[in-house]
Amino acid sequence: MLTENITEILEGNAHYAASYTKKGLPLPPKRKLVVVTCMDARLLPAKALGLHEGDAHVIRNAGGSAKDALRSIIISQQLLGTEELVVIHHTDCGMLTFTNSQLHQILRERFHDVDVDDIDFLTFTDLEQSVRDDVEFLRSSKVINPHIRISGWIYEVETGKIRRVIEQ
Repeated sequence: MLTENITEILEGNAHYAASYTKKGLPLPPKRKLVVVTCMDARLLPAKALGLHEGDAHVIRNAGGSAKDALRSIIISQQLLGTEELVVIHHTDCGMLTFTNSQLHQILRERFHDVDVDDIDFLTFTDLEQSVRDDVEFLRSSKVINPHIRISGWIYEVETGKIRRVIEQ
């Protein structure tokens, strides 16, 4: 039995596929761009950044962590030729609301026989500093092309605007 969410997804996909015309898009992104951003449902990167199918790789995870996205960034850059990387964190981010130890405690209470203390959830307490830290992590990485352009931004969920924090 399909859930209401799956039914709505299938209906939405049928509508999308009925007018789909993007079959011939090449594998590498047209704009040679990688966007690393948060999984927050209030941020739709394509809409917020004016992107279309085939324009960029968009990598999403909790907090928009560059460390968490490193595997995908390497593949995008080394195998698919991307030359610019944009890190976007956002205001009112859930990653600002808890610490590793708090989440470890919750998990220990729910899953008594699982060791969770080694999991780093990559939380942060300062939004702008988290963007700077991610950009610095990428710039100092030995597996990221040193010539790639990297910039860091904050998306404001209150206005829909992005503002620059750091640029290479």
